Amino acid sequence: MPPERLYQSELKSLELLQRGKVRDVYAVDDRTLLVVTTDRLSAFDVVLPDPIPGKGAVLNRLSAFWFERLAGRLPDQRLDLPLEAVLSDPAEREAVAGRASLVRRVQPLSFEAIARGYLIGSGWKDYQATGQLCGLRLPAGLRQADRLPEPLFTPSTKAEAGDHDENVGFEAVVEALGRDLAERLRRITLALYTEAAEHARRQGLIIADTKFEFGLDSAGDLVWIDEALTPDSSRFWPASEYRPGSSPPSFDKQYIRDYLETLDWDKTAPAPTLPATVIERTAAKYQEAEARLSGRSR
Repeated sequence: MPPERLYQSELKSLELLQRGKVRDVYAVDDRTLLVVTTDRLSAFDVVLPDPIPGKGAVLNRLSAFWFERLAGRLPDQRLDLPLEAVLSDPAEREAVAGRASLVRRVQPLSFEAIARGYLIGSGWKDYQATGQLCGLRLPAGLRQADRLPEPLFTPSTKAEAGDHDENVGFEAVVEALGRDLAERLRRITLALYTEAAEHARRQGLIIADTKFEFGLDSAGDLVWIDEALTPDSSRFWPASEYRPGSSPPSFDKQYIRDYLETLDWDKTAPAPTLPATVIERTAAKYQEAEARLSGRSR
């Protein structure tokens, strides 16, 4: 049986390229990578010391669900290959079963593509201070968690583990990638978010915001990479409990953020240890999000 908790993978048969906040990336060959989605969790761009049981498997399954459901929008990075194709050791396969994906190598873009449909989190704080959301002027008088007049594309830089992402204006993306690619990035981000949000609504959930990552393949074509509309990369709210004017309950890592905000912690490493009840509750929220969105029973 695969381990219930996997904080860090140890595959000796492949070269480890990097350990990200959540994913361990191994080289298979010059065209293929093996990505292991661990049970690590980051909050405020700091990796927490405690794994969330089963989290990596939930992220893998839910990403696969969205990649397949939204496949008509653009190709994703996954390869249709079994683990046996690259891991001959049964013990290594078992250690990462359900958490590992074989993907093609692409050149990641240097921005996170964020779609926001509601005024919450750092966007709400920004609006309170400036009347704007990531440099975009919003109407006066909006409340916390209000639905925005239209979904917004608010890109950010991609930080290394331990560093903080930074919001940037659209023109910074244009300057780095060129206007044609920047415009396409904005269009596809908002299209994916809109289609996913419509599905989630039918399942009784609101997707308040979400983060996408993209890359370019060897032909220069845009490819969807990393993960897809998971509780790590999105805010999910139960539609039945949504009330503008306060932060709604959520099925994502906002629960962890809210807990950490009650502590005397400066949001720099090392992060505090989580109580068992917080770990268990977080695992349950991730599983509930997957069950609601995919329609699969827990």
